[in-house]
Amino acid sequence: MAGITLEKDKRIYTVGQPMTALHMITKGKVSVEHPGGVYQLGKGDIIGVCELCSEVHFLGYITTEETVILTYPVNNTEALADLLLKHPDVARLFLLSLFRQIGLLQEQSTLSEMNSTSLHQNLMEDYEKYNSLCNLYRLPPCTSNNLEELGAFLSEDAPDEWLNAYYIGLRHLYSAAGETTKTMLREPGLSLGLLYKGSQDYRAAFSVLEEHSRYRSTVAGHYFNSSGSDLFELFSSLYLRLGQNNEDAEGLYRDLNRIIEQFENDPSLDKTKVSARIADFRSSCAKQSAPVEQAEVQKEDGMSATILQDLKDSLSAILEYADVDPECAASFRDHVQEFKELEDRNAMEDKCNRLRRQLTDEFYKVYAHCFEKSITTPYLPIPVKMFLFFGYADEELAGSANCVKLYNLACGMEDQSHFGVYTLYHWLLAIYNGDKNPSRNEFDEDFLDYIHKQKQSGNITTAQMIDMEGDPMARVTFEMENLFPQVNKMTCGRISTFCPLFSADNVLKDLNTAFVTTAQISKAFATIRSIDFSAYYRESLDLENAETMGKETIHLEFLPDIVLMPNVGIRGVMWQEIDGKKRNSPGRMFFSIFHMEDVNTTLVRLTGEFRWEMCKRIQGTRWNDVSERSLTSEYFDYVQFYRKNHELSAEAKERIRNSLQRAKNSFKEMFVRDYIIWVMFEGTGSPRLNKVARKILFTYCPFPASLAATMEQNPIYTELMSRQKVLSGQRIHRLDMLRQKLKNGNIPIPASLEKEINFTAGKI
Repeated sequence: MAGITLEKDKRIYTVGQPMTALHMITKGKVSVEHPGGVYQLGKGDIIGVCELCSEVHFLGYITTEETVILTYPVNNTEALADLLLKHPDVARLFLLSLFRQIGLLQEQSTLSEMNSTSLHQNLMEDYEKYNSLCNLYRLPPCTSNNLEELGAFLSEDAPDEWLNAYYIGLRHLYSAAGETTKTMLREPGLSLGLLYKGSQDYRAAFSVLEEHSRYRSTVAGHYFNSSGSDLFELFSSLYLRLGQNNEDAEGLYRDLNRIIEQFENDPSLDKTKVSARIADFRSSCAKQSAPVEQAEVQKEDGMSATILQDLKDSLSAILEYADVDPECAASFRDHVQEFKELEDRNAMEDKCNRLRRQLTDEFYKVYAHCFEKSITTPYLPIPVKMFLFFGYADEELAGSANCVKLYNLACGMEDQSHFGVYTLYHWLLAIYNGDKNPSRNEFDEDFLDYIHKQKQSGNITTAQMIDMEGDPMARVTFEMENLFPQVNKMTCGRISTFCPLFSADNVLKDLNTAFVTTAQISKAFATIRSIDFSAYYRESLDLENAETMGKETIHLEFLPDIVLMPNVGIRGVMWQEIDGKKRNSPGRMFFSIFHMEDVNTTLVRLTGEFRWEMCKRIQGTRWNDVSERSLTSEYFDYVQFYRKNHELSAEAKERIRNSLQRAKNSFKEMFVRDYIIWVMFEGTGSPRLNKVARKILFTYCPFPASLAATMEQNPIYTELMSRQKVLSGQRIHRLDMLRQKLKNGNIPIPASLEKEINFTAGKI
């Protein structure tokens, strides 16, 4: 078959053209355009293979150098099946290219989600900063159009986390030249099915990128729009009004440069108009003095140089402190160097995957040695602190600017465990000191269950079991082996390309902004409790006042422990809802210490997961039995039988069907999504749930009294409010009678009784 030669910058296909053929690249490179980015195809890749499920092209293709292609007409399924049958080697190349492109798009989808979620956070922080400065200087603030209507980014169709690993596995399978591969290729139906299934999964990931792109365009419009009433105008006007010598002007100037850098070339904006406005601003700045004195710049540069000098050859300092065996140290050093030299550290080639696995295994060995050494060492060198807190290992891998920020953060790091917020290092210390129990493993076994099972299996003796029960380091080892590797990867969010080493490639926003603080966690909890005040309360007997309270139950609040994992990531993990088997104990949630998403949104999602799992824990095997009413049983019944529910309109039923499909038929995931809507929209006066879901959420996740008084004016809540008042009124009456009885008998009224009355009234 003769090849077709295409010159550089030749447009092969534009979006919307009919999909009639596949093209194999035999020489050259082609750029594939998708929403928000591009990726490259090279020799052996197939143009159009990801669009088999579509009648038209939804990707754009353009050559980036002189390229030669072979054309395979694909007019129908039969023609493609015949091609796969006659040319199994061609089928293999089709599949390998498809699997590779799916991986590339899903990787970009993960990065795009990180960008989208951080955009809203930056936007809200910028607007809040603008208003604060206006209030500080008593200037009348202007408003940005419709800013309050923009909600945080909530992806509706995030791809399954396992999907990328699935296609990596298929790629490895078809890359092999063994008899198994040849047998599979002799089955054209299998190849055809994989091609169509893969193209559908690719299209799903593409739709997610389209969703991200639309959201980013909306955010970009708040910074730059045609009317000029936007945040860039607000910031630049305020900056020029304050004057560049003002103490707050330096921060404003940095923010303006960040906005310019981020949106100057945004494809959704009119580049000509944006460039003209930026030029006008810079022209106005030129008429004033520089925003920062040169002496201060030199001082800052000098401090950075000193820090970088202190961090020179950090890996040697870490390995020397860890005192691992020379063979492991040499291997880790070689692998780190090899990792630094990679062109693309997130590539999914076999070589890169193998290197990341080796680095991951060695990282956890070195981490364990460093932690054990730190118990007996009064002083931790700064590079070791950075390694334990952030996963930092090498100054070149981290980048100079990040090194300075990590150094400063590590120097100021304090134990915040008294607030329920831990770094992983402080969490392991708490387990070592006996303040916390090790977490359950993936088989739902706690530490004591595990060692007893090991004894029963004959893996350890009775004497060894007794020794392990009293050995604090054995408890830490259990945590590091069973929880650390899994949760570190999960919170990072990039499952298929995960590497625990801190790398500048994974930093998508300023580290100081992404750094999770106790104040951020406290603020996020306060936001949730202002809408769902009972989220972390447990019903319990008042054991301290058993003689007075009898069998009257009270509600106690147990906020979960938050553990910050040493990575840069995008996910939160709700690992367990209680500590061991004790119901009245805090759960455990995990975040990346540098969280690229909005902390508030992530904690809302984890709270939804917590509510579901806690209800299942309390209800036991009857968690989905509607005869015993609970949050999970009523929600399960609602989703399972929504088609027969006469309270739902045909349109509402169709939305439920779509929602369930997006949730991959997981009732828990669907509930979590509804819970996010409940807290972030319904709780702020923006109804979005159907009446049945709203009733369930209102019953089991009620609003506090202050918010309920406001919501009562909305007709959709009137009936729900009336019902809630009757139920709470009955319980308050019973508690009041108990209080009066105690008062008449001159018995001191327990503080817990007063608190329970306030809790029942929603006045927490």
